[in-house]
Amino acid sequence: MDIHPIRTPADHKAALAEIERLFDAAPGTPEADKLDILATLVERYEERLWPITDGDPVEIIRFMMEQRGEGQSGLARLFGSAPRASEVLNRKRALTMEMVWKLNREWHIPAELLIRPYELAA
Repeated sequence: MDIHPIRTPADHKAALAEIERLFDAAPGTPEADKLDILATLVERYEERLWPITDGDPVEIIRFMMEQRGEGQSGLARLFGSAPRASEVLNRKRALTMEMVWKLNREWHIPAELLIRPYELAA
């Protein structure tokens, strides 16, 4: 197993790619063990780099957009439409489970941060 600490964005990207490759590893296999170790390393790196805030889901999405260098168009691509992204960011539409899943899978935002209750605009 060739595993080393994650110290740079390139290390992080490589680890995420390897996690994706190993995602369906059968439990009890060396691949599953490697997946578990890599996930732990990525989690530690991300906690240091992007500490979890007490913000609501919209604030967390905005924070991650800034950290990733994504504009609203990046969120629109993820959600499938610009109006949908705008409505979420302006608190006119609540996040759906599908949106939470996409944000978790593609942007690696912990789902537990996105499923918190938050206020919508009147």
